[in-house]
Parts: sequence; C-alpha cells; structure tokens
Amino acid sequence: MSELYPIKFKPVYKEKVWGGERLNKIIGKKVNGNHIGESWELSGIAGSVSVVSNGFLTGNDLHEIIEVYMGDILGERVFEKFGNEFPLLLKFIDANQVLSVQVHPDDYMAMEKHESFGKSELWYIVDAAPDAYVYTGFNREVSKIRVAEHIKNNTIPEILNKEIAKNGDSFFIPAGRIHATGPGVLFAEIQQSSDITYRVYDWNRKGIDGKLRDLHINAALEAIDYKQPRNFRNVYENKIEQPIEIGHCSYFVVNKLIVKQSYTAEYNGIDSFVAYMCLKGDAILLCDNGTKETICMGETVLIPAVIENVRIQCQNGVELLEIYIPETENEENL
Repeated sequence: MSELYPIKFKPVYKEKVWGGERLNKIIGKKVNGNHIGESWELSGIAGSVSVVSNGFLTGNDLHEIIEVYMGDILGERVFEKFGNEFPLLLKFIDANQVLSVQVHPDDYMAMEKHESFGKSELWYIVDAAPDAYVYTGFNREVSKIRVAEHIKNNTIPEILNKEIAKNGDSFFIPAGRIHATGPGVLFAEIQQSSDITYRVYDWNRKGIDGKLRDLHINAALEAIDYKQPRNFRNVYENKIEQPIEIGHCSYFVVNKLIVKQSYTAEYNGIDSFVAYMCLKGDAILLCDNGTKETICMGETVLIPAVIENVRIQCQNGVELLEIYIPETENEENL
C-alpha cells in the first residue's frame, strides 16, 4: 500500500501594485503587507516551486517529490507526458485594483519565444464587491489593425467585453483572449504552468517601484485571438454532494464540490493527481490507503494519483474546487 498522503504546500505570496488585504480578511491567509496580490498554492515555476508543509515529505519541493514518486504523484499518463514538470499553476488572486489589460500566448508561441507552456486559465470568483466586473474578450468584431489603433490612442477599454462578476461566477480564458479584472475581485485561478503575460494597457499606473510598468504591445498583438467566442462565462448549476463541472479544456478539468456532511470521491478511472482548493468551510479527507488530512478555507491540498478514493467528511459544510488533468483533449471549454 502506498505511503503517500494528501499533501499541503507553503503558499508563495506575490506583492502586486494592485493587491490588497482580501487574501487575509476573506480566506484567512497569513500575509504581511497591504499589496499581496497573489497566493501561489501549487507551483512548479522556477523560483517559486511549492514546498511541502505537512507529513514526512515536509521541506521537499514539488519537483523533488515528483522525481521520487513519478506516476504515483502525477498519474502514469500525466507523468509520461510532462515528466517532472508539474503541468498546472494554482493561485488565489486579490485584485483590489483593476488589473492590466493583458493576453497570454498559446503553446506554439510560448514554446517558440520562451520555451514554455502557453497559458489558458479559468477564474472562479470567490468574493466580489457589489459592483465588481471582469473584462474578457472584445465587445465587437475587431481586426489586428483596429486593436492596434485603440492601443495607440489609449482607448482599448472601449472595445473590451465587460461582464458582471458575482460570487460563484466562473470565466474560462483561453490563451489569446484579451482580459483583465475590475477592482474588488478575489478569485481562484487554475492555469497551465506558465508565467508569461503580455500587457497591452495598464491604466497609466505606476508600479510599486514608482515607475510605469512595461508594456508588450507587439507580442500581444501577435498573441491575441481576434475571433468572437461563443460565450464569455461558464454556466453551471449548484448541486449537493456530486461534482459540478464548471470548466473543461484540454489542459484541466475544474469541478465544484458542495458537501454538507459526507461525500466519497472515486478517482480510479482518471489516472491523474487531483487538487482541492477550499472555498468555504472545512473538512477531513479520508483516503483509501488509511491516510487523512484536514482542509480549511483558503487551503489547497494535492491528492496523489495513487490514492483512488477520498471520503470528504464535514460538520458544517465545505465547498471545494476539484482539479485534475483530463484524458481526452478538447480544444475549447465545454
């Protein structure tokens, strides 16, 4: 029987000019400072690799435990594809101010220019101010020339699609889709393992160092997908004690789990690790190999692939995002 267990990691906090205090006040992160914008929960990015914080693996980083346990951690098919590289980056983000208008490259462009994965991502809104919104895509048919003109004239917000953002809303943002958030949005972000961002507009704002932040206009114009999508937001219906799919693409599946007292998750058919991001409440995770761990609001736990059965038990209810790597490759969000 495997010795592996539900693994927790030390969050990596990122100071951002647009960050605030909601990571602490809303989900209980123990952060210092008034501008912590991101909590990297599970990361294989160089310089910010997650370090284990519980059990006998404490002090080892994510790459080290994958190197030792390989498919037992990732799943055999996932390890065969990605090797020691963890394929996702999971974050909680506090956009206290509006984010820059930005875009991320797809796999081809990212590999060609940066030897990196591309960056498709999904946002789940954990907490939103009453008038919160996000920008995703364009509000009309546009061309590369027209977008370049708006960037040059500092009028790019005029052509962005603006969506109201409320607690529980979810948005899939594939590589190539221009986007930003308005102020007052705390969200979970599930994305490919990449930290490449091309900024096209930053509201004439100065960074923490007092200087204007760099823009990457030429690269952004090359990366942008100018086609109109079928939809801008994910639509789903809450259900109790069964997985609710809120996003599915070729890179990840994201389900929501609402558990009132007890639910057993079966993973013997997916051949992938599973990550839980806790949105609300707390629970005990009881695994089929006899190991167990607690999970509380604001925490993220990695369930190794060798664990195929997890019983989630709670007294006062818990809400989780359940994340894993799909077997089938779908190019678009379902």
